[in-house]
Amino acid sequence: MDAKSGHLRTVPPFRADHVGSLRRPDALMKARERILGAHDLDSNFGPHDNAELHAIEDQAIQDVVALQESVGLKSVTDGEFRRRIWWSEFLLSLEGVEGNYRGPTAEFRDQGGHTVPTPRIEVTGPIRWRKSVNVGPYRYLKSLTKQTPKITIPAPQTLFFYSSRTTISRDAYPDLDAFWDDLAAAYKAELKALSDAGCTYVQFDEVVTSCLCDETHRTRLRSQGQDPDDLLRTYVRTINRAIDGRSPNLTIAMHTCRGNYQGHWMAEGGYDPIADYMFNEIKVDALFLEYDSPRAGSFKPLRFMPKDKIVVLGLVSTKTPELEAPSFLRQRIDEASRYVDIDRLCLSPQCGFSSNYLGNPVSIDDEKRKLALLVDVARSVWGTA
Repeated sequence: MDAKSGHLRTVPPFRADHVGSLRRPDALMKARERILGAHDLDSNFGPHDNAELHAIEDQAIQDVVALQESVGLKSVTDGEFRRRIWWSEFLLSLEGVEGNYRGPTAEFRDQGGHTVPTPRIEVTGPIRWRKSVNVGPYRYLKSLTKQTPKITIPAPQTLFFYSSRTTISRDAYPDLDAFWDDLAAAYKAELKALSDAGCTYVQFDEVVTSCLCDETHRTRLRSQGQDPDDLLRTYVRTINRAIDGRSPNLTIAMHTCRGNYQGHWMAEGGYDPIADYMFNEIKVDALFLEYDSPRAGSFKPLRFMPKDKIVVLGLVSTKTPELEAPSFLRQRIDEASRYVDIDRLCLSPQCGFSSNYLGNPVSIDDEKRKLALLVDVARSVWGTA
């Protein structure tokens, strides 16, 4: 590995980047529960229009932008502070989509075997984009920073994953091909709205393709009459249709992990079953790949990565407060560079620090130390963050 190649990236993703969600301060969490309720998920699951809570969110976002800038990050997010869950606001802004916590579709688990259910999405009618729920937050974020604002939205396949054939209206979609067509059209409209507002960096987040790395999930899908490889092709095709014709100024990344809910995960297994097809066929500019634990497998599948994609190695864990050793991270980057040229590698956490508003079992101080670590290691490897 060229220890200090000094290759500056002027477009995202940057050498030190992060996935998006950040730990909410206690005041914001308590305000959300006081104003919207802690457990009334059916009625307060998606976007809200409460002026008092928006003002509290605004102040918290100012603070978290300052935190990101203070450690030297070149891309910043609003921490997803306006969201209850990483995917809820956008998906539930679409016409024909509703969410609740009845009838879990899968489970998260932790090292001790503790499990928690996942929510369910219902498609009650034709999916239609109505208006952007991301343009306003983007404009506010842009007003706070001179760095590159990043907007994160759930990847299209997230909607299908958290629903099922029984929760997708057969009246609206007797044929699922039309479901995927409408979903791609909704995403295309959202990306256009963001581009028109000046956004240059969007990241799709999801757990779905990594679940296809787990034989337990693949077996479950087959038992339901679904072919995991056909689903992968559908996911990739839908994303490609959604981003086709995007502005040349808009960088699209996709982050995939094996689940992240208060220190719990959903799947395990290396990228081998999906790597050749997904890495080569998906038309995003960069892939954020979870690699913080043995559950993610080896770097060997990276040999399929084409030369036109940037790989962001998710080597720092957001699930635990323990700080990784810089020497260990440099060693892991060196190992990955045997499969992908060092100039096409970047560094990030494996996921966000707060995929729902309650956050992972880390403190804001832990988070800041880990983000600073990313920047320090990136500078030691590439000469720049």
